[in-house]
Formats: sequence, C-alpha cells, structure tokens
Amino acid sequence: MAEESEGPSYIDYDTFLDPDFSPTAFANSLVIATNDPSDTPIDLSTPLSRVLFDIQEIDTHIHTLTTQSAIPLLTHTKNQADAGQRIVTEVDAQVANLTDGYQRLEKEVIQRYEEANQVRIAVERLWETVCIGRAVARCLTMGRQLETQMAEVTGAAGASTSAKKEDHRAMFRASNTLLTVRQLLSASGPNEEGKHLSKVDLITYLQNSVLTPSETSLRNRAQQIIREFSMSSLASSATTPTTYDQSEETKSRTTSALLSLQLLNPRLLVAALQTYLRASLTSSLASVGRALNSLPTLDRTLLEVSARCQNIVALERLLESTKPPQTPRSGSNDPAEEQSGTLLEPLLAALDTSSLPSFFWRSLAEGLGPRVADLVAKGGVVTRALKSQRERVKDGVRECVLRGSQSPGDPTRKAGAWEREAAVMVGSIMGPLGR
Repeated sequence: MAEESEGPSYIDYDTFLDPDFSPTAFANSLVIATNDPSDTPIDLSTPLSRVLFDIQEIDTHIHTLTTQSAIPLLTHTKNQADAGQRIVTEVDAQVANLTDGYQRLEKEVIQRYEEANQVRIAVERLWETVCIGRAVARCLTMGRQLETQMAEVTGAAGASTSAKKEDHRAMFRASNTLLTVRQLLSASGPNEEGKHLSKVDLITYLQNSVLTPSETSLRNRAQQIIREFSMSSLASSATTPTTYDQSEETKSRTTSALLSLQLLNPRLLVAALQTYLRASLTSSLASVGRALNSLPTLDRTLLEVSARCQNIVALERLLESTKPPQTPRSGSNDPAEEQSGTLLEPLLAALDTSSLPSFFWRSLAEGLGPRVADLVAKGGVVTRALKSQRERVKDGVRECVLRGSQSPGDPTRKAGAWEREAAVMVGSIMGPLGR
C-alpha cells in the first residue's frame, strides 16, 4: 500500500512548481487540448473535470501522506514544543535573574544615589546659608566698626567725657571701612560673597541706618575741612600768628579729608577742590573790585588776596606730596578714578593748567579786566583817583602777586618765577586805565 502511494504520479508537479507558472496559460492549454479549434460550441466540462480530478488526486495524496506520517509529525511537533518550553524556562530563569539584579541595583545604587543627591542638595543649601550668615556677620561687624570710627570722627566716643576731641585720622579709617562694606555688597555675582545680601532685611537696615548716613557725614565733613583750609599767616599776623603746631594740625586734618574723599569718590575730591578755588576767586574778585572803588582799603584787600593765594600754594604742595591710598576701587573702569601719582594730577588735568597759583592769578586777571573797564567807562572821582595813583596800584598789585605766590612760612621762595603772572595782573588793571 505504501509502495503504491509512493509510486510515480501522472500529475506533472514540475509544471505546477515552475516559478513561471501561469494559471490562465495552463487553463487555456487545457481548453485547447480538449477542444477542436473549429468547434463552434466550446466544451468546458472536460477541462474542468480534469482540473477537479487533479485536485482530488492531490488531496488524496496529501491525506495519504499525512495519515502515514502522523506519528512522525506529531513526534516532531512534540519535540519542537518541548524544546520551546525548555527555552522559555531558561529564558524565564534569566529574566528572573535580570529582574533580581535590577531590583538589587535599584536598591543599592539608584535609591542610594537619590538619597545622596538629597543630602548633596541639603549640604549645598546649608553651605549657602553659612556663607550668607558669614557675610551678614562680616557686614554687621564692619558696620559696628564704622559706628565706632564715626564716633571718633565727631568726637562722640566716650559720652562720659564731654570734652572728647575729634579725631580727624578716623575719617580715613571710616572711609576705608565704608568702602570695604560697599565692595562686599556690590559683589553680587555668581559664587561671590555678597550674592544674596541684598535680600536680607538686616543688611537693608544697615545700609539705611548706618552706611548711607555715615557716607553723607564723611563726605560733608571732608568737604567742610577743604573749604576751611587756611595756612597763610598774612591774615592772622595782625592778631595771633599761626604756630608750627597749628600748621601741622591743619595739614594733617586736610590730608585726612583729601584721602577720605579720594576713597569715597575721586570725582567728589576734584569737585571739592574746584569749589575751593572758585570760592577763593569769587571772593578775591569781589573784594578787589570794591577796593578799586575805595583805594584806602586796597592795601588790606591785596593782603587778603595774597593770603588766599598762599593758601592755594600750600594746598598745591600738600596735594603734590600726598599719594592716593593703595586700596583700589573694585570694578571701576572709569579713567577719572584710576590711581595717579599724586592727588594734584587729576586736579591739574581737570583745570587744564600746570600750576594752581598760576590758574588763580590768570583767572583773577581775566575777571578784573571787565570790572576795571566798567569803572573807567563810568568816569568820575574813582577813575581820576585810580589814574592819579596808578603807580601805587601797580606796585601794590605786583607785590600782592609775588607775596601771595610764596609758600606760607617760606619767604625765601624766588619771586622771579611769578613775574609773568604779576605782569598779567598789572595789565588787567593798567590796561583799561590807559596812559
């Protein structure tokens, strides 16, 4: 039976297995093979029966093969299923191992990392808090130090001693402390000490109640000392002569004021010095103008003008011998605030001159010319008196310039260096008078 089933088959399997097999071409060949081309009615039953018979034959062949090979097929299928089950079992074991490893990794690494990350965040915030606390403590310490120094400046330190003397040297120390606090508060960039200080209410209170009032007081006190600067002995010779100790005290007090303003704001220092010069020029111009209207007061007025110029000479020498403090202004790119050799250089640059006495005399002469011209234009007794006492006025003005250009306490200074300024001053008065 098996031998019959395994015998040759009349079905051409090669035709059906050919990759180029075409069902329509095969059907057409069957119709042509079972019909004559001249037949009018085409017989389709015969080719259809053949096709059906072939299909039945193939179905029978498949049934026979599956029936005979059922046990091997089932055995093969069972073997494949068993092998798949074994693979699944092994894969499940590996997956379980991987799951256990991941859970252990999550417990030992990921959870610990998350806990460590929380600890890191807490430590960073604690460190930031500590830095803020240190910065606040430093600001408060310097604020207390500034209050003590301001008390020394005003003479209020030690309230039990009513006769406490002011310590002008404390001005520089207070300015330096104030500058240090300002630098700390301005250091608000990333990773800088003063990053969060502006958000602290205590620091805001410190700024409003201590720093700002102290800076205003220091600035006003320094400007007042500069306005009151006087070292000439000409004006005081008729009463009480200025002693050496008084001169040194004035120089020391003025130096403290200069250095304090330089620390607080170099522009304020230049402005205060310019104000002092303008005040001397204005008062001198007014007094000389009045003296020319009343010649009996001319000698005393010229003496006062010489005293003012001597003060300017003394101020110039003091500025020339005083160097800016070494403490730099943090973050300043302003050329006006760059460190120069002496405190005199920025002032000379601002006035566009090479000498303060020369600037004083030339500016005074520039203002006197129009005033004398107005007196001459009005005519009258004043003009006649000026012309009649021309030589006296000329000699008095020249002596005023030469005397005022000398340094206080240094009468040996050569007068020839100021002949040009003397000629300018004399010309500003004699020129409008004419011959």
